[in-house]
Amino acid sequence: MKTIKVSSLSGSAEALPAGGNFDGVYYFDAAFSYLEQIVSRLKTILITDANIFQNHPQLFDGWQTIVLPAGEEHKQQATVDYIIGELIAKGADRSTFIVGVGGGVVTDISGYAAGIYMRGLKFGFIPTTILAMVDASIGGKNGVDVGIYKNLAGLIKQPEFLLFDYSLLQTLPADQWINGFAEVVKHACIKDADLFALLQKESIENFKADKIKLAALIEKNVQIKTTVVVNDEFEQGDRKLLNFGHTLGHAIENMYLLPHGHAVSIGMVAAAVISESINDFPAGETQKIRDLLEKYHLPTQFDFDKEKIWDVLKMDKKRAGNSMNFILLNKIGQAMIQPIAMNELENLIH
Repeated sequence: MKTIKVSSLSGSAEALPAGGNFDGVYYFDAAFSYLEQIVSRLKTILITDANIFQNHPQLFDGWQTIVLPAGEEHKQQATVDYIIGELIAKGADRSTFIVGVGGGVVTDISGYAAGIYMRGLKFGFIPTTILAMVDASIGGKNGVDVGIYKNLAGLIKQPEFLLFDYSLLQTLPADQWINGFAEVVKHACIKDADLFALLQKESIENFKADKIKLAALIEKNVQIKTTVVVNDEFEQGDRKLLNFGHTLGHAIENMYLLPHGHAVSIGMVAAAVISESINDFPAGETQKIRDLLEKYHLPTQFDFDKEKIWDVLKMDKKRAGNSMNFILLNKIGQAMIQPIAMNELENLIH
C-alpha cells in the first residue's frame, strides 16, 4: 500500500513510503471547501470544538456538526460518551463518515469515538493547529486521558485522509504556534540534522510571514513522521523514537496543566541530559537543543515535585516490567531506544 501526497503547491502527486495499514491521502494546501470533493455532506458528521466553531462558523454551514468544549481537560471518556450520544441522536450508522476539525485534542477524541462507534466508522481529519498538522493528527493514535494519565485509553486506527488548510492558522493564537514547534524540533532532533540546522537559521516569525516556507516545513515534518509510522504502525521499533521528550513530558503535562509542547520541550532537554550520562552525548549538543527551543520561545526547565512526577511516570505506557524504554540521542538527528532500569531512572529523575 502507499500514501499519496497531493499538493497544490507543486501541482503533482507523489508516492510516500509504503508499509503499515495506512493507505490514506494527504491534501496539502487545500481549502476547507475541498472537503465536499472527498465526502458526502449527507453521510458526514463533523466534530470540532467551541473555539474553532466560533472562529470559523461559516465553514460548518450545511454540515451536521458536534461541538465539544475546548481544552485538554475535556480529553476524557465522558466527552467520548457525549459524542456517542450525539451520533445516536443524529442517526449515525456504519456508512457515516466522521471528520475531526481541530487541534490534537479534537483529532484524538474524534478518531477514538469513530473507532469504537458501531465497532468502527471511517474518519478523516482537518488539523487546525501547527501541533496537529505536524504530529497529533498523523499516525493513527487516537484516545483519551484517564485523569492525569496521558492517552491511557485508546486505539490505533488510521484516518482515510488529512486535509491541510493553512488559512486556518491565521486565527491561531501566538502561544499555539509556539506549542506546535516543540514537535518540529523533536523531529529534527531524532531524524533530521538538516532540519535542525534550518530551524537554527529561521524563526517562528519567518514561518508565519512566508506561506511557502511554512508549507514546506509542514510537509517535511509530515513526511518524517509518516515514514516512521508506515514502517512501524504499532510501535514495536522505530516509532518509539517519536516519544523523545514525551516520557517526562507526559508526566508533568497534566499534573501541572502545561501545554503539550511546553511539557515536551522540558522533556527533550531532560532526555538530552540523560543522554549525556548514559550515551556520551556531548553537553555542547544539549546546549544547542536548549538554545533552539528557547529561540522558539519554549521553556527548557521546570521546577516539579519529583516524588509526585515519579508516581505518574511509573504508569507510562513505555514501561516494560522493571525498565522503561527511554529515547536518547546518539547525536542531533539520530535517536535510539534505550531500556533504563526503573531504579536507575528514578535516580536520574531525582
